[in-house]
Amino acid sequence: MKITKKFKEISKDFEKTTIHKLDEAISLSQKYSSKKFDESLDVSIVLGIDAKKSDQQIRGVISLPKMPQKKVKIAVFAEGDDIKKAKDAGADVVGGDELIEAVKKGPLNFDKCISTPKMMIKVSALGQILGPKGLMPNPKLGTVTNEFTDVIKKIKAGQIEFKTDKAGIIHTSVGKISFSNDELKKNITFLLDEIKKKKPETSKGIFIKKFFINSTMGPGLQVDPTSVM
Repeated sequence: MKITKKFKEISKDFEKTTIHKLDEAISLSQKYSSKKFDESLDVSIVLGIDAKKSDQQIRGVISLPKMPQKKVKIAVFAEGDDIKKAKDAGADVVGGDELIEAVKKGPLNFDKCISTPKMMIKVSALGQILGPKGLMPNPKLGTVTNEFTDVIKKIKAGQIEFKTDKAGIIHTSVGKISFSNDELKKNITFLLDEIKKKKPETSKGIFIKKFFINSTMGPGLQVDPTSVM
């Protein structure tokens, strides 16, 4: 395998330490990011929980201090007067039974979806389709609601979701590599603060066990959690 010049430079920098301060890790991610496109900066947070226990699973939705604008297509499952209400709120796709049938036939032509509480009985039949893609409307995430305007506005502004996977790790994006070091640091600090607030009472010991960041095409860097303030 041919070793590239970039790989040699990265290896040289990483020989200094295996655990980085947050400022240094962000700077290294920016240094070795692609010049061809604006990469995302992603985080992976290993939590001290038992992910097999439902009462220790963590998930949430937040608006970061600096939000990356996204072109997100939103579908709303609604009937009657709620159809016009959803369209007026900015939904891209709105429907009831016909939208459910369209989803069953595929392919999906939206990135996020919301449902009215009344429609959830019917939408639940789409669990095997929407669930694996992380699209199933959920009251805990605010996507089962009659109040569309605020939810749609936040989603289109770049609102992010986070949740633990089967290994008790949270993977999510905290912005674009083009953001300033300070903006990315504020976003990461805000995210960790929100996650800490959700620590289950049954979780004992160290809650934030390990913390990593990486740009889309860049190397994973372990970060000292105590440097995130």
